[in-house]
Amino acid sequence: MSHSVQAKAQFNFNKLQKRLRRQTGQAVMDFNMIEEGDRIMVCLSGGKDSYTLLEMLKHLQRVAPIKFDLFVVNLDQKQPGFPEHVLPEYLDTQDVEYKIVEEDTYSIVTDIIPEGKTTCSLCSRLRRGILYRTANELGATKIALGHHRDDMIETLFLNMFYGGKLKSMPAKLMSDNGEHMVIRPLAYCKEADIEQYAIHQAYPIIPCNLCGSQENLQRKHTKAMLAKWNEEHPGRIESIFTAMQNVVPSHLADNEFFDFKQLKTGEVIDGGDIALDKPDIPKQPATAAEQETADVVTINLS
Repeated sequence: MSHSVQAKAQFNFNKLQKRLRRQTGQAVMDFNMIEEGDRIMVCLSGGKDSYTLLEMLKHLQRVAPIKFDLFVVNLDQKQPGFPEHVLPEYLDTQDVEYKIVEEDTYSIVTDIIPEGKTTCSLCSRLRRGILYRTANELGATKIALGHHRDDMIETLFLNMFYGGKLKSMPAKLMSDNGEHMVIRPLAYCKEADIEQYAIHQAYPIIPCNLCGSQENLQRKHTKAMLAKWNEEHPGRIESIFTAMQNVVPSHLADNEFFDFKQLKTGEVIDGGDIALDKPDIPKQPATAAEQETADVVTINLS
């Protein structure tokens, strides 16, 4: 590889890394994900997202004006073929506290779920319970997961299409048992950026198909739909995510979320009724570059 090609590749990587760091820092600030003295349990699965999450949080730990601790937890669920050596060998090089939790949930799931049926739901519930227990045992104040912007958008459409709810995957939420705060610091990061970052870093990726690759077909179809939209209409995905941050309850139809019954004449709410006006919508969504240029960054985390 020539010097000029190497220089260009390094420039592009530096730009990518800076973007991921900035977006992570912005999400952490916007949702107050991390506070002074936090002890954050980073859930590491061995996939590209969780490796990137750990790297972003380690950088944030170095540059943030507050002090917080990180420790890593991986759950070895004893799926056949799981490479037990990969994560310990990697984490030994990272100067980070970690714990490998071994629980044979694979056998439990295969004993309960008939062959050929999807095991993901039960497996997920068992995994969540074990992680909550581990967070208690190790004194975690926050649990960090590696879900990103595309996961949140896909979940929005899955809930609309199959659940009849305008609901997504929140960047910050209380755990099922009410005892833990779960955070998703990569909430503003694109999957494509994370994938490129993981390739450059040569993370030792553990495949996610050890249990028989029971991929959720509904999510797979939704992901394909969004990918097609993004190809045919660049900027549409960015616009969808922006819409998730600009909810107008008075212009939807949820009587519990907005008190339509008590609405009186003389009150102008969110611009009033403009249903008959010509919609002020651009012919093309803003591109990712245009939206990024418009972003206001209040801290420098690079």
